[in-house]
Amino acid sequence: MNPYLLMVVLYLSMAVLGALEASFASLQILPWFNGMKWLRVHFITLGALTQLIFWLMPILSARRAKLPRPKLRWDIWLTLNGGILLLLIGIPLVNFVPIFSGGTLVFIATTLLIVQLSKMRAASSISAEAGAGRKFYIAGLSYFLLGIIVGTGLWFGWSEALHIDVPIEVHIHANNWGLLSLVFAGLLIDLYPTWAKRPLANPNSVNTIFWMMTVGAFGLIFGPWFSIKWALLVPGLLLHLGATIWLLYNVIKPLKGDREAWTPGMLHLVTSYFWILAPVLIAPLILFGVPGFPGSGIEANAPQALVYGWVLQFGYALIPYFVRRSFLPDETPKLGGTRFSLIAVHLGGFLLWASIFAQGDMRGLLHGFAYLMWTLSLLPIIKELWQIVRAGWERIESESVSPVLLEN
Repeated sequence: MNPYLLMVVLYLSMAVLGALEASFASLQILPWFNGMKWLRVHFITLGALTQLIFWLMPILSARRAKLPRPKLRWDIWLTLNGGILLLLIGIPLVNFVPIFSGGTLVFIATTLLIVQLSKMRAASSISAEAGAGRKFYIAGLSYFLLGIIVGTGLWFGWSEALHIDVPIEVHIHANNWGLLSLVFAGLLIDLYPTWAKRPLANPNSVNTIFWMMTVGAFGLIFGPWFSIKWALLVPGLLLHLGATIWLLYNVIKPLKGDREAWTPGMLHLVTSYFWILAPVLIAPLILFGVPGFPGSGIEANAPQALVYGWVLQFGYALIPYFVRRSFLPDETPKLGGTRFSLIAVHLGGFLLWASIFAQGDMRGLLHGFAYLMWTLSLLPIIKELWQIVRAGWERIESESVSPVLLEN
């Protein structure tokens, strides 16, 4: 039984409670139960999705490099989960010891994983192009190291020492545009032929997409780091956006005209990227300081729509697929998600964006219903996961029963 996937199910279940809490607080049902914004986001990012990608990256990289399946690295799992646990304890209590210890452990786990992935290239006898996803993973994890340093430093005043002008924005960009964007791109490149049963539209474009996305992430991180908009932030934004659109073209074109290929899971993967494009399209209005435009409201709420609309929705397709492969290996795996989860998760995103532009009590109402929609969208995924896990446990228990006991 894979310990990473068990933690995925646990954190995703906690994400349901976090979204429900946000909905009740905004709708004034439980107005006093508030202030868990950090936990809500990190149950998804640092919790469920990080667990999944830390497990997947070595396996997929080894498979593409024609190497034996790597054994589970308990040192990586223990340092990662020990660090996350300490952060979940330390940050709500504002206790510097577990915050620093947790950040350090997550940093160590990430470094160990980078070393493991890097060694696979040296051990492989095939061309570098065959392991295309691995370089996305290593680049994403390298940016994650920056995100860990900046995020931990928020509590210790490191921003001044590191000359970071907008530390929260740098932390968010390093984790989203750095880690998750690059790793998700690597997963699509490695797994799309399996999911779609056909190659990408233009496999030769992968290397260019990698460099556009990597350099773009650099600009998106160091632009706000040094408050350099036009030389770093804007070019980084354009490069990253161009790479993302090119990647989506590679994914969408081969499926054109094939209705059966457009399952709810595939739609979750593709349409989740709309919630990357939404803040990007609004960004010029913020940069130019358009009068009457709620720039501060967008900066405060857009990350929530990004995490729930893009990161979590990508996980809707990915997580059930791999949990089923691990717990029920005899069954044919499929991408997760339902029509209901697809509609509800997007409706939540639209409601949150509407709340940014709303006035008075309507803002809180729309905000609350956005999180309610996200909560409802999670329920079919959680139900599917628990059914898979329960069936997997029953299979293991039945296989472990001694024939002698059955005869008696």
